[in-house]
Amino acid sequence: MTLIKSISGIRGTIGGAADEGLNPLAIVKFVAAYATFIRKNSKAKTNKIVVGRDARISGPMVKQIVLGTLTGMGFDVVDLDLATTPTTELAVVWEEACGGIILTASHNPKQWNALKLLNEKGEFLNAAEGAEILALAEAEDFVFADVDQLGKVTLDTSYNNKHIQSVLDLELVDVQAIKAAQFRVAIDAVNSVGGVVLPDLLLALGVKDIVKLHCAPHGNFSHNPEPLPENLTEISQLMRQSKADVGFVVDPDVDRLAIVSENGEMFGEEYTLVAVADYVLSHTPGNTVSNLSSSRALRDVTQAYGGQYTAAAVGEVNVVTRMKETQAVIGGEGNGGVIYPASHYGRDALVGIALFLTHLAKKKMKTSELRASYPPYFIAKQKVELTPDIDVDAILAKVKERFAAYDITDIDGVKIDFPDKWVHLRKSNTEPIIRIYAEAHTMEEAEALGNELIKIIQDMAG
Repeated sequence: MTLIKSISGIRGTIGGAADEGLNPLAIVKFVAAYATFIRKNSKAKTNKIVVGRDARISGPMVKQIVLGTLTGMGFDVVDLDLATTPTTELAVVWEEACGGIILTASHNPKQWNALKLLNEKGEFLNAAEGAEILALAEAEDFVFADVDQLGKVTLDTSYNNKHIQSVLDLELVDVQAIKAAQFRVAIDAVNSVGGVVLPDLLLALGVKDIVKLHCAPHGNFSHNPEPLPENLTEISQLMRQSKADVGFVVDPDVDRLAIVSENGEMFGEEYTLVAVADYVLSHTPGNTVSNLSSSRALRDVTQAYGGQYTAAAVGEVNVVTRMKETQAVIGGEGNGGVIYPASHYGRDALVGIALFLTHLAKKKMKTSELRASYPPYFIAKQKVELTPDIDVDAILAKVKERFAAYDITDIDGVKIDFPDKWVHLRKSNTEPIIRIYAEAHTMEEAEALGNELIKIIQDMAG
């Protein structure tokens, strides 16, 4: 059994002994700590906290404990039940709530669940705030409400439809253009909440021909839920058989979006953001942000429209912070996470789908042709394992010194930008590993660059 405590929330496997995994005792402790933090720090004037969950098997059990703990801490709870991560984020704002908790382990397998913690803006907590909650939980420094101050629970399942309507209301979403294109769209919702929301979204966008794959929200994921090419062979085959124009795949909480072309080939998670940014920038020129491990293609597209691209440290909260600092009009992460401030500051696959379909309709291209119109880049993801006694930080410092002649970014590990490629080295927070992401114009070049850095690191480590 595993329990991982980080600034972005608490995640773990279900089951095990009292000191293992995301068990009921752990859930109570961390939710009580979060409630204590919110009571002290939230600027909202209400006493409400919003709770939503994905469709994983443990969801109902975890939800009941979370609701009981929050009401036991004196908070009123708005229970969205099955709702996407971006839906829950938006609901926090619309409810003028103190905060929110999303019960989802994102792309992790079914034995995992997690508590993702939001502030009153419906945004993830920063590092300092997360650390404060972990300290409160460790010290068990919280006080439950007396009987006359207990909170109450209100069930409100209307927010998925409210979220869809907010997407339709976006200025750059053109429902008439999408409807006129008469797209045939395939979807893979990996047996989670996307199976509830995506069909309704597509129908509202004017798509009448929908081919569904794994849309029953029972939580027994039919394949590894991370939307990577090796896990998407079924929809790839379905695209060719059904003659669909485009395929959309989401993770269990619907904040990541992978796209499949009409020929069954992957559009590439990195290029989800690139394509959406291309469309947004063509109408609202401005700045963009993605994390350091995302494709250089976004920089190229941004500069073509006269905007400035900025790289942020890995992590959604870091990307959002840089987007606000640079007043970016679009941003996100290379894992298929689109953040569109005109909607809200959170990764949102529903917004990504609506903007992408509008873009595709107006371009009057096949999905594969649109993909081919963007700068060709390939990312190789590798790692080098070291012994626990090796000082990883010292090795990264030596790498930085060795490549000092090139453009170096060190806000999150070490990223080296060469004229026609880059490599990003980050140490793992949980094991003696350095993760190495390299990008070039061919996969062979990217892998060669990664292998070169692996050899250098191994030599330095002796």
